[in-house]
Amino acid sequence: MLSMNEIKAFVSPYYESKDIMHDLSHIERVLKAVKKLVKRYEDEVDKELIIYAAYFHGFIYKDEKKIMDWLNSKGISENKMKKIIQVAWESQKEEVPKSLEGKILHDAHMIEGGKTFLIVKSLITGSVRGQTLNETIEYIQRNILDKGKCYLPEAREIYNEQQSFAKDFIKDLMEGIK
Repeated sequence: MLSMNEIKAFVSPYYESKDIMHDLSHIERVLKAVKKLVKRYEDEVDKELIIYAAYFHGFIYKDEKKIMDWLNSKGISENKMKKIIQVAWESQKEEVPKSLEGKILHDAHMIEGGKTFLIVKSLITGSVRGQTLNETIEYIQRNILDKGKCYLPEAREIYNEQQSFAKDFIKDLMEGIK
């Protein structure tokens, strides 16, 4: 496995201009959720794939070729490279993961930060985008509430809790600002 310093040195420039909800701290939060989810599947998964894919997941959609070139330059086999790329793609919220590693990383991405995080992330991201509070609430209602899916039972439970909290929070917030 490559050292974390090598991986972070490669990925850092891709995260420097991202907001605080999508920078390298986002990857650390996702990996924290991975640790929780992977416990049940310790003997079935390649954790290295998940770690690499987690770091690449925030820019795979723009720079897949650069990631592959870098992995190749580090002596990663073509087979392993393909798996890393697959898992990075499967981690995207809109994707339907097929591999167990992809399901773990996808679901960790969905449950990152715990019960209150959907709201915190949405409010901060809306503010960074220059949205009004009402625009952010509309975005949450249209794109967050009752959207997304987790594939592992332990993740579904956490995601359902997030969704329930978010619905109650938005309902209460809307009543308070009317």
